[in-house]
Amino acid sequence: MVTMARILAVDDSPAMRQMVSVTLRSGGHDVLEAFDGCDALNIAKKQPAVDLVITDINMPNMDGITLVRELRLLAHYRGVPLLVLTTEASVQKKQEGKAAGATGWIVKPFNPERLLETVARVVG
Repeated sequence: MVTMARILAVDDSPAMRQMVSVTLRSGGHDVLEAFDGCDALNIAKKQPAVDLVITDINMPNMDGITLVRELRLLAHYRGVPLLVLTTEASVQKKQEGKAAGATGWIVKPFNPERLLETVARVVG
């Protein structure tokens, strides 16, 4: 039995955010949505920690790597898995994400089944 998780999905593209949310909800997860890093950080500060954050990298106002760094500074987010879902595939960007505190990296376009498997692995 897979543990249903509370997940914060962060992406500036409404279509991508919806695709991620629909995929996660089809797996029985509870999804909160944020349109950029600033919005996600506000949600994170106002609520108990979620079980997982999935964030894009390239967003206005606050990019995903800065978001990961900022979330890692919050006591209740130190142990929360932070996945990056992005078109960025360079080794340099991945290293930058890992250094900031990202748990994993998924390159867009994503496979819905693989996303759910990854969520089960990092949350389970």
